[in-house]
Amino acid sequence: MYMKPKLIISSLDAERLDSLIDSLPGKSFPGKDELERELARAEIVDPEDVPLTVVTMNSTVRFEIESSSEEFCLRLVYPKDIDASGERISILAPVGSALLGLSQGDEIEWPKPGGGVLRVRIKEITYQPERAGVHHR
Repeated sequence: MYMKPKLIISSLDAERLDSLIDSLPGKSFPGKDELERELARAEIVDPEDVPLTVVTMNSTVRFEIESSSEEFCLRLVYPKDIDASGERISILAPVGSALLGLSQGDEIEWPKPGGGVLRVRIKEITYQPERAGVHHR
């Protein structure tokens, strides 16, 4: 049986994500229930106490989709920070939601839009705001 990895989320990220979720119209975000469940099971810590190898909002993460062995290096952002560069992924995207709170080396299964699951593995956190001393972004 698949065991979900432990999630660690900063109190700042948790507060902002709760506000974001509350602001979304009813059915506008299909992954809303899954993201809420992930937030509910996460350990919430002060930004200064986030381990250096944990994916937080605005972290840049190198990860792999197991089924295709494709690697991506993307910055996990709030929807307002998405741009056309292709280097950012919204927390509202299924893979974006899957990355938050994971640690380097963790794997997680996450539902794909339209059915099935993605298995995602964190290879490296190349930038984390908390590690860089940015605790109140």
